[in-house]
Amino acid sequence: MLMWRDCAGVAVAVGAGVSALYWLKGGKSVAELLSEWSSPPSVAPGTVQLIGNTPLVRIKSLSEATGCEIYGKAEFLNPGGSIKDRVALQIVEEALASGQLEEGGTIFEGTAGSTGVSLSMVSAALGCKCHVVLPDDAAIEKAELLQAYGATVERVRPVSMSHRDHFVNIARRRAEQTKGGFFSNQFENLANFRAHLKTGREIFSQTGGKLDAFVAAAGTGGTIAGISKYLKTHVRDVRVYLIDPPGSSLFNRVRRGVLYTAVEAEGKRLKNPFDTITEGIGINRLTKNFMEAEPFIDDAFQGTDYEAVEMARWLVKKDGLFVGSSSAMNCVGALKVARKLGPGHTIVTILCDGGQRHLSKFHNLDYLEKMNLSPKDCNDLDFVK
Repeated sequence: MLMWRDCAGVAVAVGAGVSALYWLKGGKSVAELLSEWSSPPSVAPGTVQLIGNTPLVRIKSLSEATGCEIYGKAEFLNPGGSIKDRVALQIVEEALASGQLEEGGTIFEGTAGSTGVSLSMVSAALGCKCHVVLPDDAAIEKAELLQAYGATVERVRPVSMSHRDHFVNIARRRAEQTKGGFFSNQFENLANFRAHLKTGREIFSQTGGKLDAFVAAAGTGGTIAGISKYLKTHVRDVRVYLIDPPGSSLFNRVRRGVLYTAVEAEGKRLKNPFDTITEGIGINRLTKNFMEAEPFIDDAFQGTDYEAVEMARWLVKKDGLFVGSSSAMNCVGALKVARKLGPGHTIVTILCDGGQRHLSKFHNLDYLEKMNLSPKDCNDLDFVK
């Protein structure tokens, strides 16, 4: 698998579930542009070297509608198909270097998002095994991908984080009970945050440091923490915004300094897994990774499932971008930020993964109908409030 980038005006990338992306300038054919290259594309020495250095893509429809330049970092072009490849690599490399994990050992993680897929890929590439515990309401595609990568998959009933049988708590116990076991602990392991300092550096380089805002949702908090710290350190006056899905309390944390409303006791209410159909974002507790982000977040917006569903359909129809639920929510956030700032600003968000691993739920019309979220295929962006 090769990933070619920025050669004579062409970016070509290949990732899991993504066949190819060609960006052509000047109306030239691929053959003509290939003939102009002074040297062939570089050869990656292994799969993990393909992780990162993803391109920014201008989201034309949102940019033209707002008068801003809105870019998405195309993380679905990582070899494992999502931004979590970065986190998985950082966690595993740090664990191997520190001796917490040895080659041939087993990595355990509890996840409802894409981290398990990325860990299973990185584990295989670096000579380790992987055991993933995930809630049985997660999209079936994720369990199938995990199995395809050779991971042990344990699906469990969704329960509150305070319950001993929450999928994260089960994964922690499994690691403790297994010789050579290592609990990757993506929520509290600051390798997550450190992985995204590089993501921030890439965004800074790709924009030439000329950006006005960054916006993203948070699950573990690692993405928004690492990127915001790097950008705030290197870009004067850049603004950082959180977009928060239904059922999450991070909006209240940013806006009011507490995780819950006045009628709720902080730390007592835990997210109902059915509060939102988006996967991998939103949380009702403070993680070490999100606490790294807090000093750098300027404001927050709330998004709805309906807005995310319609945004996903809009991006396919207008831009040919087929993205997952968290990516769609991030684009809802980008639109809200553009409206707040007004025309003439440059805004960056994250396209976390593609829509291929969301076909059974977020992109399934029967499922959406059951959830009273049938898309209306709107002809304008008024669906975002």
